[in-house]
Amino acid sequence: MFAFSNARSDYLWYLVGLITSDGCLSKDGRHITLISKDPLFLEQLRQAFRLTCRIGRHNGATGSLCFHLPVSSKNLYGFLLDVGLTPAKSLTLSALDVPTQQFPDFLRGMIDGDGCIRTWIHPSNGLRQWALEISSASPVFSLWLKESVEGFFGVGGRRHVRSKKRKNPIYTIKFGKLAAQVILRGCYYPECLALPRKFEMAWQCINTPNRVGKYGNVIAGVAKPANAPGLKPGGRKRP
Repeated sequence: MFAFSNARSDYLWYLVGLITSDGCLSKDGRHITLISKDPLFLEQLRQAFRLTCRIGRHNGATGSLCFHLPVSSKNLYGFLLDVGLTPAKSLTLSALDVPTQQFPDFLRGMIDGDGCIRTWIHPSNGLRQWALEISSASPVFSLWLKESVEGFFGVGGRRHVRSKKRKNPIYTIKFGKLAAQVILRGCYYPECLALPRKFEMAWQCINTPNRVGKYGNVIAGVAKPANAPGLKPGGRKRP
């Protein structure tokens, strides 16, 4: 069972982001499943929300071992529907109803799910480079997410489409080093609920020195809530 009384607002909206990117809503109106290759992370979630369900295991689509956390709750399921999630959401996901002050926690859940924090050494100047990428199969959702991140954090990014040899295109939102540092600094903070390896990568990115403060239209200003499409100025009431 899931009890809203056991869920802090930052935890709850992190969970919404995680379910949006890497969760599954069954068609029975009750069950939500979280999938991860890291059973310790699922145990972290289980304890954070005081869940009594057990962590199971199964083979993924590629044959690799995966773990799942099945949550049974009509209240949580209904709350997710109100936010804008649906069963079989991958291709049909649209703009979500996320309160502005909780957007960084929601986005951290998205990054921990379908996000990628990449790093490499630039071949010309020898400096460490970083990029933040978030992928989705929904063109509408990916555009909403890009505009929401840019509006909230005052940064600029790009959206790329991969369609070669794919039945359905994949849309990837990419932010370069300076923009990624602004976003990750706002999302990953001490003692936040997060996937440990993503938290470590985020802080490595945040603490990498820069030779320039800003360039082009990558960073428009100091990160602060702005007129991000679809974001609400106040928090939603819990059921």
